Amino acid sequence: MSIMVDREIREEIASGKLIIEPFEDRLIQPNSYDVRLSDRFSWHVAGEEVIDPYESQSILEGVKQVTAESIVIKPYEFILGATLEAVCLPDDIVGQLTGKSSLARLGVMVHVTAGFIDAGFSHPPAQITLEILNVGNRPVRLHAGMSIGQMVFTRTAFCDLPYHRKPGAKYNGQAAAAHSKYYLNPQEASV
Repeated sequence: MSIMVDREIREEIASGKLIIEPFEDRLIQPNSYDVRLSDRFSWHVAGEEVIDPYESQSILEGVKQVTAESIVIKPYEFILGATLEAVCLPDDIVGQLTGKSSLARLGVMVHVTAGFIDAGFSHPPAQITLEILNVGNRPVRLHAGMSIGQMVFTRTAFCDLPYHRKPGAKYNGQAAAAHSKYYLNPQEASV
């Protein structure tokens, strides 16, 4: 169980077990695959309304969605983006999405907390939603098609219940820049 190298990534793609669409060989790095930014973005418009993760209406209220060739992210602004690539992982490979260090040096965090992609994600292939935050002091322009992150693949044992077969796999086949579906989780008892 180890991080896959360039040769292994190519072999898995050639076998059809690992799917990256569109795939470009030039984006393979020694231990990762560079993913690019799509042209779809969304965010919550600023306001005083409280978002309750258990209430779908509060999550979806005030959402703005745009398709654009570029977008400017102001300091401390948060938006959702997506990878240009749609991904399908086999039942024995997990993905870890990390930002590009060159963008991090500008203050851009690409995957704020949810960088782990379970084995078996997603059938059919789906884009990865990115939680993008500018923690820098200046606005930063991001361009559709630019390399935005790196997907690291780790081979594991075959899992008993891959993501796409889980009951409640709410992001299976997700659309680009998909908002939270936390409201589909069973509500835990309050302590």
